[in-house]
Amino acid sequence: MMASVYNIPVNTIQGEAVDLSQYAGKVLLIVNVASKCGLTPQYEGLEKLYTDKKAEGLEILGFPANNFLAQEPGSNENIQEFCSLTYNVDFPLFAKISVAGEDKHPLYATLTQAVPERIGEGPWWKDLVDYGLTPNPKPEVLWNFEKFLINKQGEVVARFAPDITADDARIVDAIHAELAK
Repeated sequence: MMASVYNIPVNTIQGEAVDLSQYAGKVLLIVNVASKCGLTPQYEGLEKLYTDKKAEGLEILGFPANNFLAQEPGSNENIQEFCSLTYNVDFPLFAKISVAGEDKHPLYATLTQAVPERIGEGPWWKDLVDYGLTPNPKPEVLWNFEKFLINKQGEVVARFAPDITADDARIVDAIHAELAK
């Protein structure tokens, strides 16, 4: 049996302690987000996907992280304000956490161990190397906006590279398959 994310404690962006069991029975797309990244415009597509699929049982959960070139330097309050005013984000946001390295949050330890391989691995890795960066080795999170798909039982079923957008057929088809179960 795969590990469930439901019993992992997290904090909402307002600082309230919760666990992910409140989303039991829903399909989740967990994304590590950042406000000052070249991929930040993905917020728009994520919000559209959330609006389109929320009634069918999809929840998108955003976890701000400052692990990559300090691209999420703000406080939780700054992040929430930015997301609301810039992208009209309505999907749940959580308190800033670490998604890689020695201080990695238990949620991301569970996610990366459950599915170490990303779908869509390719051009983004090369782009990072071309910029003179050393990408994290697998199974670590590669960059901001990596996406993890969680089934209705809280199990990680797929993982998508950062540059795979919310409207990509690979994500949309995987979400539809999980919603149909």
